[in-house]
Amino acid sequence: MPRKARKKSESGIYHIMMRGVNRQSIFEDEEDCVKFIQTIQKYKEKSEYQIYAYCLMGNHVHLLLKIGKEPLEQIMRRICGSYVYWYNSKYQRIGNLFQDRFKSEPVENEAYFLILLRYIHQNPVKAGLVRDIDQYKWSSFNEYVNETKVVDVGFALEMFNSDRETAKKSFTQYNKEVNDDVCLDIEEKHRITDEEARDIIKIVCQVENAPDLQKADIATRNAYLKELKDRYSLSIRQIERLTGINRGIVLKA
Repeated sequence: MPRKARKKSESGIYHIMMRGVNRQSIFEDEEDCVKFIQTIQKYKEKSEYQIYAYCLMGNHVHLLLKIGKEPLEQIMRRICGSYVYWYNSKYQRIGNLFQDRFKSEPVENEAYFLILLRYIHQNPVKAGLVRDIDQYKWSSFNEYVNETKVVDVGFALEMFNSDRETAKKSFTQYNKEVNDDVCLDIEEKHRITDEEARDIIKIVCQVENAPDLQKADIATRNAYLKELKDRYSLSIRQIERLTGINRGIVLKA
């Protein structure tokens, strides 16, 4: 069956979402996050797109951007290809990192643009990672209110007020408002609890306790780790936490 054609944006602005293959983490540490942001900056200069928002969320990414001299597909090939090449080299892995092609939706009016801006910045709060959006290090929120590095903040701030300081205060208030916004996002399946994951490990790996997997020979251990990730969708961090096996080993398996 042919893929559904991507909806084109008349404004050139898109909300983009990418997730890790099999829901795996695409940011294992701070260096990975820094590298991804540097990659956005690098190709922003080459492709002449504008970035209005971003949020790096462990196993997925949200971007809000306006295309420049290149089409969206080429921009995303540049960003994803460069980051995956670096990531695979760092973790000594091969193959895809992102699941299928990226998702996107066109943004055609100011009202939805602002909703998306808030939605992206509130992702870490709604996921329970932080209590306040300004506590999260890997979103663009703090670029709007503090030091600008990658984001083109003027476009959004002008929607709040022509005076920059007044605009920042209104922007902050708006982004922190409680809401029920629903936008393009990952389709999460049932979240596997540690208790459920522990039972899966014991049954699949034929061990009495999850940490016993450490005693298996390398080939057997890696085969089980791959099955736990690919077939049962256990996260790398969860497997590491329950088995005591180093994250790097789980990632490469």
